[in-house]
Amino acid sequence: MNRINKSNRMVQNYYLFTTLVISILLFSCGEESKYPEPMTPEEALNSFELDEKFEIQLFASEPHVLDPVEMIFDEDGNIYVVEMPDYPFQPEGSEGRGRIKVLHDTDGDGQIDDFTIFADGIKDATSLQPWKDGLLVTAAPYIYYMKDTDGDFIADEKEVLFSGFFRDNQEAQITNLRFNIDNWIYANNHGHDGEVESKLDPDADPLSVGGADFRFRLDNNKFERETSPGQFGQALNKWGHRFVTQNTIHIQQMVIPYRYLHRQEFMPSTKGILNISDHDLRMYQLTEAPYWRIERSNRRQKKYDEQGLNRTEYIDNHFTGASGGTHYGGDLFPEEYRGNIFTGEVMGGLVHRDVLSMPDDQPFYTAQRAASEQTKEFLASTDMWFRPDHFTVGPDGALYVIDMYRQHIETPLSIPEDLKEEMDFMRGEDMGRIYRIVPKGSSPSVVPAEVKGEKSLQKYVEWLAKPNQWYRLHAQRKLIEANDESVISPVRSLFESNSDAVVRLHAFYVLEGLGALDKTIVKKALSDSHPGIKEYALIEAEKYPELLPQVLALKDDPSARIVLQVALSLGEFSSKNVIPALGDILKNHYDDHWIRLGVLSSEAGSSLNLVQVLSKDGFFKNSDDNKNELVSQLGYIIAARGAEGETAKLLDISSGFPEELKSSISKGILSGAKRAKIELKDAVKTKLESFSSN
Repeated sequence: MNRINKSNRMVQNYYLFTTLVISILLFSCGEESKYPEPMTPEEALNSFELDEKFEIQLFASEPHVLDPVEMIFDEDGNIYVVEMPDYPFQPEGSEGRGRIKVLHDTDGDGQIDDFTIFADGIKDATSLQPWKDGLLVTAAPYIYYMKDTDGDFIADEKEVLFSGFFRDNQEAQITNLRFNIDNWIYANNHGHDGEVESKLDPDADPLSVGGADFRFRLDNNKFERETSPGQFGQALNKWGHRFVTQNTIHIQQMVIPYRYLHRQEFMPSTKGILNISDHDLRMYQLTEAPYWRIERSNRRQKKYDEQGLNRTEYIDNHFTGASGGTHYGGDLFPEEYRGNIFTGEVMGGLVHRDVLSMPDDQPFYTAQRAASEQTKEFLASTDMWFRPDHFTVGPDGALYVIDMYRQHIETPLSIPEDLKEEMDFMRGEDMGRIYRIVPKGSSPSVVPAEVKGEKSLQKYVEWLAKPNQWYRLHAQRKLIEANDESVISPVRSLFESNSDAVVRLHAFYVLEGLGALDKTIVKKALSDSHPGIKEYALIEAEKYPELLPQVLALKDDPSARIVLQVALSLGEFSSKNVIPALGDILKNHYDDHWIRLGVLSSEAGSSLNLVQVLSKDGFFKNSDDNKNELVSQLGYIIAARGAEGETAKLLDISSGFPEELKSSISKGILSGAKRAKIELKDAVKTKLESFSSN
């Protein structure tokens, strides 16, 4: 019997058995269940309401996939899926039932009909990232490297690269590995505590990741904290900007990287993340809320009302299970869908779409509903078992929807005991679906012929110019892995002459990864016409003190995002010209929270000298809310830093400021001194009292 017939027989037997078991259970119960039964894949397809420009196709289902939580295509078009059958319980011991499968479409009809188990017995595996002909795998408390060395799609090498991540909650562990355009691999850690050790660098000190996410490079063995908290879902757009998903906050942007906000220890706030949605919690589901949720919500609301709290416990139609935010970087969808972020809602059984925009006068994106989706979602289902937990964009440009397909998807810890008695949290552990969303009339082809088989380094150079982000990122990674100097010249030509700024940026970082980036290239990038290039050129210019004049020249750039990066990068230079430039940035942008934070994040940008420069220029002659906030923050940092006599000098400089500013400085100084546990001198206390009394 060939593999196809065997697979079809498995499917037929599976559904016969499942139907029989369900019938027996219903008959024996003698009463209607509070929870609905599953649909077949064909029935589930009919349950969807989808944007009219698209169609949804079944790509894979049980028994070929069970409990899927992520799917990826490697550079050869091989399809890997992570399965998490232990959810929501954690098995005892070091092993679980988690699997990584390689899916096969043996007849090329666009549907999976066979699979190979790449690795099994894994506890809490959640995400994958190709690396050096193998896979990086997150499975708390570890990040593994696994590899098949003999071509049978079964891993025969397994190595721990990092250990020490938080492991106690499957919904908030290390996950979502993503290779970014800057050659770093990013992972969500949800800010949980952990002492992370690198097995590649045993001499390195353990890294405390509490309050942070994680990023690393395997080409030079670097690893560090990153702005957090990301939960399950991380999207990196074509400019490398990072967006994460949390249960109730479906899209947040990491506006300022961790390394800047923590380079001095006295910041009053180190929050570098922003909820960029302009429509917040409201969503439009087609399913009814499950019985347990209605009961729990009613109980909670009753308690709030009895306590006199002005608080609403939403039962449905509000985000509570947002998951898997993914950037659409393909080229198959119509133009208006490219660059959008797609996010699943596992409680509401829907896929939400955000359209991103970043006008020149703000350094962050705004996420909006599309005009056609003001009162509906991109995709929604009436099937209460539909659990869209993740997505991927393939080499074909299709959007693949990963559906865990469970009767219940909620941690038992948050459900009252009496309600749990009627719930089987494992119903559906033997099911799972993956769907393919394409424009109507699209070809069923999944993996283009050019993707399969061996490819030369020159082919990967050509891929850097492909319109589908999938090709570009794989090409960049493979070129860096190869570390072959022969590609430097053609890649440099792409950077110098390609008309597409995205292509130039990929070429820029291939050169960086190959150690071929020099100050000449960075200087050219600083004068690029596109802000997406200039932003990264500023970051790389931090390595070259001689490029400070070119950095200073960008402080008046029309893009607020570039001005923010100038403020951040200037803090890495040592020059008498830095403080006046930071002063100019504040004079022009003090009313922008993020640019203000960027200036303050460096020692120069929060120094007494900066206050003196601004004061001489008459900046403090009048007050408003943003200036009040600025001087309060300056007072906080200078007092907390505790440098000899600086707090007293700050009070002397500000003695002629408007009363509102003096009051704000006073409050900042008192807060900063309290935080740093510094006893202020009597003369300072007297001066503060005079500021407060006025």
